Amino acid sequence: MLLGRPLVAGDLRGVIYDLQNVGDQIKKHVHDETNNHITIVTKGKVKIFSHDWEMTYTAGDVLDFRPYEPHAVEALEPNSQVMNIIKNMTKPVNNTSLGN
Repeated sequence: MLLGRPLVAGDLRGVIYDLQNVGDQIKKHVHDETNNHITIVTKGKVKIFSHDWEMTYTAGDVLDFRPYEPHAVEALEPNSQVMNIIKNMTKPVNNTSLGN
């Protein structure tokens, strides 16, 4: 089961995703310049896909996505976790738009 919860720490905004089971996914999606993010693998092992690449990442790895770069995440180990932190907040951010 995929669980997401807002990350709010001072000026930082984002979403923490818990991928509880092997095979749990964050479906392929894109972000524009207003909600583009970095992803930090904080626990476990995940595979991240884009339109022309896929790689395996483990806890401590950091990915810096470009705006409009399609990407998806799949858990390769139970209880994996990724944290997405918004890079550019040129517009006000609200919890309903985080991670989408």
